[in-house]
Formats: sequence, C-alpha cells, structure tokens
Amino acid sequence: MRIIIDAMGGDNAPAEIVKGAVRAKRELGVDVTLVGKLEEVETCLKNEGCTDIQVKDAREVVTMSDDPSTATRRKKDSSMAVALRMLKDGEGDAVVSAGSTGALLTGATLTVKRISGIRRAAMAPVLPAGEHGVMLIDCGANVECTAEYLLQFAFMGSFYAKKLMGCDSPKVGLLNVGTEDTKGGELQHQTFALLKAASEEGRINFIGNIEGTDVFTGKVDVVVTDGFTGNVLLKTTEGVIKYMMKSLKGVFYKNAANKLAALVLKKDLGIMKKTMDVNEVGGTALVGISKPVVKAHGSSDAACIFSAVRQAVKFAESGLIADIEANIEHMKLRTEE
Repeated sequence: MRIIIDAMGGDNAPAEIVKGAVRAKRELGVDVTLVGKLEEVETCLKNEGCTDIQVKDAREVVTMSDDPSTATRRKKDSSMAVALRMLKDGEGDAVVSAGSTGALLTGATLTVKRISGIRRAAMAPVLPAGEHGVMLIDCGANVECTAEYLLQFAFMGSFYAKKLMGCDSPKVGLLNVGTEDTKGGELQHQTFALLKAASEEGRINFIGNIEGTDVFTGKVDVVVTDGFTGNVLLKTTEGVIKYMMKSLKGVFYKNAANKLAALVLKKDLGIMKKTMDVNEVGGTALVGISKPVVKAHGSSDAACIFSAVRQAVKFAESGLIADIEANIEHMKLRTEE
C-alpha cells in the first residue's frame, strides 16, 4: 500500500505534513510518497530522523488565492497536480491533501476522473454521532443538485457507511424541512420518490425525510442533501462543537469545586473531546472519484495528517469503488435504463 501525500498543501505545510507522514509510515506500516519542493521536504524529513520516505519533486504550490477551477491545470508542476497524476498513473493507491478543497475536487475530477456513470463526485465527511458516526453527503462540492445526483449520493454514502463505518444496513435519510413525505421543494419531492423506489427494491435502507434535529440522534447513518445545505450544516456543527467545548471549559474552571469535579471526570471528558476532534477523523473522502482521494482539513497538524492517511488506507482497502461500479445501473434515472 502506497499513499501519495501533497506535502505543500495546507496552513502548516510542509513541516506538519511531513511529521504526519513519518508517523503514518512508522505506525501503519504503509509506504509513503511525499510530493513537494525537494529541499524543503527533505529538510523536514531530516529533522524527523527519517531517510526512507520517497520524495517526488514539485516546484509549484496551489494556494488558497488560486482559482480552484483552473489551479491544477495552470500549475501543472504543483504538488497537488503531480500527486493526482501519480495516482492516475498507478504510482500509488490513494492521495491525501490538505490543500484547496475546490482545486483538489476539480483536479481529481479532471485528472483521476469520476467513476463511469457518476454524475458528480461528492464530499462526504463523517460527523461525530453515536457508535459509528454519521456521514453527510454532500457538504459543499455541488451547490446545485438534481434528484439524480442525490440518488447517487445516497447509494455512495450507503456503500461507504457499510464498508468503512461498520454499519450493517445503513439508514439513509433525506435532509428536509420536515419529516412528512410531502415536505420540501421540487428537488426534495423528486429525490424522495427515487430513494423510496430504491429502498422498496432492497438496494438502500431509506428511512424517509429527516430534520436537522435528527442528524446526531443515531436515527440515521447517512444524511443526503445538496452541497449548499450540507455545507451550512457542517459549518454550523463545527461552530457548535467549538462553543460547547469552550463553555464546558469555562464551567469547570469557574471555582474550586468545579475544578475538583473536572479532575474526577477528566478521563470521560477526554473521551468526549476525542470523539469531537477533527484530527481523529482526519479528512473528507471525495466519493465518486475512480481512485481514493482524501481531503484533510486546511489547518491540519501532524495528528490530522496521520488520521487522514489511516482513512485513505481504509478507503483503498475497502472495495467501495468496486461496489459503486457494480451498482451504477441502479443509480441512474429510470428513463435511462
């Protein structure tokens, strides 16, 4: 197993990226190729006391100010573009990048290509909820969607939840403004009918419409929505988690009695914090691309990169892409069958 890592992507590149890569090689036993400016990456590797990681020289860097739709085409020698070409050419099993989300999605679509028959790739983060977490698909890749896109998101999310999240029969819900079958606009009505038909055929486990309050209750394993709504939900969730953790800290540091209570609960509070830590998940899978690509958080530190590599390994080993390919005919509108 070889994981290709964009060493120049993200706010803390290349030092933290290299640290995470070295840890992944040592603890996960995977081969790693770091792509980036040779002298900078090799200096970081030397600082980590590591001399057995392959480095691919790439002289350019995709920045957040670059146009996402053209970045990897204009900067063909960027670490991101080179990493994606290496994946396409079979020089690795997955790519991990903490660089520009838009550029990575566009680059993966144009270079690695979508799975044949998939209309749009989707970003599918796993949010903290219950034993397995809950997948949100899409969270920003596709602001405007058709019912067919959402049908395909439901299938891909269901396969992901089964293969990588450990859900035997993933419960799929359509995010809406109410749980009644008639709720929502035309997009939701059309999508509901498609998901219901797929469920009646036994292809997915569609439980119907869900509201935002249902997302973290364990009622659902896969939340299907358009990228605009999904991104709002994702960012709101991240903000609420930060606020909650800050508020809890304030409560426990309020007085001596509360500090004593914090000591008693330290272990359990640590576990709770860990379940809400983006570093533990590592990244967001780009589902629908023909080979595994994982987008790590832009502010990733070494721990986050390590987790993203671990996620990429599981993705590559899961057989998810083969499952999508095998079921593609069931993921299209009836008129095309």
